[in-house]
Amino acid sequence: MTEYAFVLKYRLPHGLDSASVVEALGAADCTDALVGTGLAGRLALEFDREAEDSASAITSAIDDVARALPQAELIEVGPDLVGLTEIAELLDVSRQNMRKLIVGASGSPLPVHDGSTTLWHLADVLDWLVAAKGYRIERELRDTARAARSINLDRLVSRHGRAVAIA
Repeated sequence: MTEYAFVLKYRLPHGLDSASVVEALGAADCTDALVGTGLAGRLALEFDREAEDSASAITSAIDDVARALPQAELIEVGPDLVGLTEIAELLDVSRQNMRKLIVGASGSPLPVHDGSTTLWHLADVLDWLVAAKGYRIERELRDTARAARSINLDRLVSRHGRAVAIA
C-alpha cells in the first residue's frame, strides 16, 4: 500500500453547518482528510490516503464523501489544474524559473486556459518535465495528477455529454 495526497472540492447544499459536515465525514471513514470549510457553501478535503494505486485512493474517498454527504456536488479533484506558482511550489523552484522553463518552450505542454492566469493539467507538465527536461519527480505525484485529470475530464464529459463536432 502507498499513501497518496490529493484534494477533493465540493459544493454543499444550503444550510449545512460545518460541525455536522465534519461529524458526517468522520463517521464515513474520512478521518484521513484535513477538512476546510472556509468558504460558505464549499468544502475542501485534503486527503492522505493509503491504497494500491492513486485512482483507488481517490475513488474510495469520493465514495466515502458521497456516503457522508449525498447532496454534496464534486467540483474538482486535485492536483490537476495548476498555474506557474503551484507548479513551482510542487517542484521547489522559483516561479520565474518555471516560467522560463515552460512558457514558449518548444514541445512544452499546451495550457488548458491561457489568459491573465494560465493553467495546465499538472500531469502533462510533470510528464514533459521528466521526458524532455530530465526532472526526477515522485511516481506517486505523477500517478495522482494523472488520476485527478482523468476523473475531472470524465466528470465533465458525463455532465455535459459528448463533444459536438464543428462543421
